Amino acid sequence: MKQKTIDRIRKFTSDREWEQYHTPANLAKSISIEANELLECFQWSDTDYDLEHVKEELADVMVYCRNMLDELGLDEDEIINAKMDKNEAKYPVELAKGSAAKYYELKNE
Repeated sequence: MKQKTIDRIRKFTSDREWEQYHTPANLAKSISIEANELLECFQWSDTDYDLEHVKEELADVMVYCRNMLDELGLDEDEIINAKMDKNEAKYPVELAKGSAAKYYELKNE
């Protein structure tokens, strides 16, 4: 996320004095609620959806995620790369390519 966007999110929150409500638990709840609103965009069809509505709900999820990062003092690149390291180890290309199986179901054939 560009720094200008991060600063805008922070200013929006600060101007409204909403930091007081941004506990990790409240933010986790808000992320889940917004993610479910995103899912609702696809409730009755995998292909017939309103892209503008999807973008709005996805933005809400991302804003709350940004707020959670700030509240916990985390760096998104650091935590994403740490998780990617784990995912790459759990899902080696030679076993996972083209498969939707969970890591514990992958087998050498």
